Amino acid sequence: MSFVCRYCKKSFVKESTLIAHMCEPKRRYQQEKETGVQLGLKAYLRFYEISQGSAKTKNYDDFVGSPYYTAFVKFGRHLVGVRCVNTASFTDWLLKNNKKIDHWCKEALYLEWLHEYMKKEAVQDALERALKEMQDYADSEPKLQNNFNNYFRLGSANRIVHHISNGRISPWIVYNCDSGVDFVSSLNEEQITIIMPWIDPDHWQRKFKDYLADTEWVKSVLTAAAL
Repeated sequence: MSFVCRYCKKSFVKESTLIAHMCEPKRRYQQEKETGVQLGLKAYLRFYEISQGSAKTKNYDDFVGSPYYTAFVKFGRHLVGVRCVNTASFTDWLLKNNKKIDHWCKEALYLEWLHEYMKKEAVQDALERALKEMQDYADSEPKLQNNFNNYFRLGSANRIVHHISNGRISPWIVYNCDSGVDFVSSLNEEQITIIMPWIDPDHWQRKFKDYLADTEWVKSVLTAAAL
């Protein structure tokens, strides 16, 4: 009697050997629920949807057997690592701009997309992401006293600069609350240099004028939140 791996079909004399056995197909199936793998699967399906017009016939079994599996999973884990602010939008941008999949994990591509995305994303998305980031930070930083409205007032300047330059905090928030404006005024030259490409005053002042209703809405929400 032999014991056969249902993933790679290799046979073993002992059941214990089969249980201990780890082939690449088995590893891939065991990783199925990981966030990075699921994001890689979504990107794989989107790739077929855009390039061939449909992904309806593709499933996880196809993904596991695909020669692109490793590349897409690497990309999915990259999305997790950079905390991508909109994975679907970034994936579509890469595909529609014909970026080589081998380059998808390059930081320069993510930053190029992020610059474009932040200037046109829905204000509701920017606000929701920012408030969540603020609350997460408040929960982890004792001096904020679990209160996100202390974010700009008591938070680490370098940490907030990092949040802004990584797209976690949008200019929609920075420029439309008193504590955000005061925060920018308090920064040193080096910190200003880091965030300036992300908070381009000329662009955002025009944006606020063109989308006056959105601007007033954000201001009212941030004022109510005591920011």
